[in-house]
Amino acid sequence: MKRILSLMAAMLIVSVSAWAVDLDPSMLTGTVQQQQQNFKDLSKEIGFGLSYFPMAPAEPLGILGFDIAVEATALDINEDKPYWKQMGDFPGMLPIPRLHVQKGLPFGIDLGAIYSSIPSTNISLWGGEVKWAFLKGGITTPAVAVRGTYTKLNGVENLDLNTMGYDISISKGFAILTPYAGAGQVKIESDPKNIPLNLLTKESITETKYFAGMRVSLGLINMVAEADFAEVPAYSLKLGVGF
Repeated sequence: MKRILSLMAAMLIVSVSAWAVDLDPSMLTGTVQQQQQNFKDLSKEIGFGLSYFPMAPAEPLGILGFDIAVEATALDINEDKPYWKQMGDFPGMLPIPRLHVQKGLPFGIDLGAIYSSIPSTNISLWGGEVKWAFLKGGITTPAVAVRGTYTKLNGVENLDLNTMGYDISISKGFAILTPYAGAGQVKIESDPKNIPLNLLTKESITETKYFAGMRVSLGLINMVAEADFAEVPAYSLKLGVGF
């Protein structure tokens, strides 16, 4: 247990210390066409990174089930692109820490919520999910679930960004291991605001995503590793307590 708690603390420290640059679309330069394209590309990458990641198998928690976890996501951005360079010295792997809570309900339904606030930046985030396992799975059969999600960016004066998503996933447990995989879409709404002489316009972007992960259950402690793929990949780790 002591080693697990130490690893959780290390995940948080690494996540919050490597990103110390504000997100500010007003820094984008170039012709009007170039600025708009840069804004669209920036919105596509950061929007995916701030969208809702499953971090759980398809199988439901059950009516008495709950899970409280800390997560850390590394978003593999295209740091050499002008839309990142014009805003500052962003790292190639943007770390995003999150708190994640999930609660099981009847009929194979789970509710979830996330919150993130990244120190030394102007970024905070909240979101929610509803997951329905229409096939709960069993000893020989997999679980299959559909999920709807929403996230909202806060703290960035010049950007109003939110995401809505849906996905379908499948999982099958084997002893303490539960691999899972799925696919879905994320819709990103990104609106520049409060920028002097602003010529940028709102972007609505839809991305197809694929994901795969593995949960390791050790009694009340569970660990999850997940990879999500869209325009850029994201890699996440989760350490949770629940049943």
